[in-house]
Amino acid sequence: MSVLRRQVGWLIAVRAVVSTVLLGGAAAAETWSPGTAAVDPLFVLIAITYGQTIVFAATLRFIERHRWLIDLQLGCDAIVVSAFIFFTGGVTSFFSSMYVLPIIAASRVQFRRGALLVATLSAVVYVGLVLAQYLAAWGFLYQPWLAGDRMLLPTVSVARFTVALNVFGFFAVALLSGSLAEKLRSAGARLDQASTEIADLQALNQHVIDSLPSGLVTTDQRQRILTFNHAAESITGLSFQAAVGRPLADTLQLPALLVETLNQGLTGTGARRLEFHYRRPDATEIVVGLTATHLETPRGRAGYIVTFQDVTEVKKLDRQARIQQRLAAVGEMAAGIAHEIRNPLAAMSGSIQILRQDLPLSAEQEQLMEIVLRESERLNATIGSFLAYARPQKFAIARFDVRRALNDTARLLRNSSDVHEGHTIAVEVPPTELWFEADEGQIKQIVWNLATNGMRAMINGGTLHLTGRIGREDGAVEILVRDEGIGIPPEEIDGLFQPFRGSFEKGSGLGLAIVHRIVSDYHGEIQVSSEAGVGTTVAVRLPVRAEVTP
Repeated sequence: MSVLRRQVGWLIAVRAVVSTVLLGGAAAAETWSPGTAAVDPLFVLIAITYGQTIVFAATLRFIERHRWLIDLQLGCDAIVVSAFIFFTGGVTSFFSSMYVLPIIAASRVQFRRGALLVATLSAVVYVGLVLAQYLAAWGFLYQPWLAGDRMLLPTVSVARFTVALNVFGFFAVALLSGSLAEKLRSAGARLDQASTEIADLQALNQHVIDSLPSGLVTTDQRQRILTFNHAAESITGLSFQAAVGRPLADTLQLPALLVETLNQGLTGTGARRLEFHYRRPDATEIVVGLTATHLETPRGRAGYIVTFQDVTEVKKLDRQARIQQRLAAVGEMAAGIAHEIRNPLAAMSGSIQILRQDLPLSAEQEQLMEIVLRESERLNATIGSFLAYARPQKFAIARFDVRRALNDTARLLRNSSDVHEGHTIAVEVPPTELWFEADEGQIKQIVWNLATNGMRAMINGGTLHLTGRIGREDGAVEILVRDEGIGIPPEEIDGLFQPFRGSFEKGSGLGLAIVHRIVSDYHGEIQVSSEAGVGTTVAVRLPVRAEVTP
């Protein structure tokens, strides 16, 4: 219901109550003291008032579209008051001040304009009523209700003064109540505007807080959470309702050192920054970077303000950067190692082969020669892998079908020395072509290095799965190599792609480092997931439109 309808509804209710009290009281007084007033007309007036109340209540829903209905109600109120005054003595009535009731009601609903209109109507009707009384007393007008003893009427001068005083009162009350109503309306409008501005400012402030990419939490002096923005909900996995009112330390799983610092009031710099591990409700663990400081207000410190971010990816990128730095250092050493070792090694191997052919050797000497040659070849292969890893590559970029690279690699693996009894190789590729623009030899090397590691991890046999597919989100080419081997301990995954970190007896320890370098050259990414005793999955994602870094 609108404010206007509510005001008019109250006006109708008050009108019914006042009419009942005044008109009913006058009728009762006449009943107890005959001659005070005309009883029959008062009963008629009461009936008319109730009838108007019913009609006005029925038309209440139309007043917003037809404002003249309000003026009609107020005018009828002035007429009813005039009739009541007329029946209670007219100019000699003690109820002439009742005209102020519809005037004040008009100012409340229609403000100054309505008050002046009702005051004018009341003045006209009142003057006409008094004039009719005197015309009837002088014999110029006959009406049974107007007829009365001329001697009971005041003199004309007194009547003129009484009428003038009442009319002046009508307009004085109209101007005063109308002015107060206008000021009240203006104050109400300013209050509504101020309330709207405050609400808008609060909404803007909340929108700013909720739009922050960092989690924002404020607490009281007892470290109970007061605010918890959308980013905080997203990072922690907790809802606003679940966090507000709870202790900060329990909600954010703060380390004991920070809790102790907060309890001591953040002495020193007044702020504290640290990183810690947080376990979300879904059991995933993230690294959180948090800053806590005092919440300062004009009245002093009101609590604490805490901002925090999920720095898990930042830490991951930092680890990758450190790996790249180590790999770069290794690359600088590769050229010198090649020149210092490979050339003398080739000379030694060639000399031993000549001696082996020219000299008569015993069986034991023959075996020693074989060991020297085999180890020379192994050392030469290690240096070759080193050079392949560190030397700038020459790319032969062409469009090829990744399915072919996977199938060719699987065919070579089935005929390699790494495959033993109980080993199975399964290739899972889509039925249609899986096109990609790259150096096909390098992509095959990625698959080969990952696959040979997977075969060596399956000591007791198992199935090696080679999968090629298109990513659902960005259309990147995904190559997955999954084994059923011994798995990798979680603490070793971060250093998996560092040079010479191999855990197999056979191999140079550079296979995965070479994979990492090739994938990095294509601006791709590698994800490793492993479970002890179940196996390892290595997922390589290569963007379709990647720019190759030489």
